[in-house]
Amino acid sequence: MFKTNPHRQLLTALLLAAGLCCSLAVRAAQDATNAKDDDFFESDDTAAEISIADPLESVNRASFAFNNQLYRHLLKPVARGLRVLPVPVRTSLAHFFSNLNDPISAISALLAGEPRNAASELGRFALNSTVGIFGLLDPASELGLVEDDEDLGQTMAKYGVGHGFYLVLPFMGSSSLRDMVGKTATNSLNPMFQNLEFGEVAGITLAATEVGLSLDKDTYEAFYDTALDPYIFFRSAWVQNREGKIRK
Repeated sequence: MFKTNPHRQLLTALLLAAGLCCSLAVRAAQDATNAKDDDFFESDDTAAEISIADPLESVNRASFAFNNQLYRHLLKPVARGLRVLPVPVRTSLAHFFSNLNDPISAISALLAGEPRNAASELGRFALNSTVGIFGLLDPASELGLVEDDEDLGQTMAKYGVGHGFYLVLPFMGSSSLRDMVGKTATNSLNPMFQNLEFGEVAGITLAATEVGLSLDKDTYEAFYDTALDPYIFFRSAWVQNREGKIRK
């Protein structure tokens, strides 16, 4: 459980919210990019079968609009400012933050009955944290230990837990009832954050997502601005991407 300081709770909560909102655009862009991959689906029939219940669409649309405005007018301008740093520097920072998630990815893979993936994730973490200078470099990928990026939402899905229904959460973006529970458990169980103050976790979250956005080539905006209905497009992209991760 994170230790908290009551005198800093409001500030750190705002920092964490900003970081989560920033990350929603990164995830949305990745979801859309993966969903457009020609090799993503085995067939058109498979794509047609992927869907999710959306009984809260009117509320979700309001959250979607809120997140979009906050991202465009506050968070992305900050990320663009980071582009003064050379790309190799920002890439190394992205590797560092990604490395922090490898332990929980290993735990998720093990709970899903995938010991080989769990061992691979632990190997990545050990190698990148030492030879890779605390994760700033990624020698593990060069040796064939490719990042698996598992989470407890995927683990629950592999045990037959369905999506439930679609959610767009303020500051956090696309999710489902299952993945909201899984995300909460993922964050609370990550061993890398157990001894950190809540404000420190918030700072890491914000920094990681801003770095990720600085490396993004405005993919989110490109998809959003060309979609006939951006809400439908990103809902479909999210669920397709989640299903793809579960099937792999």
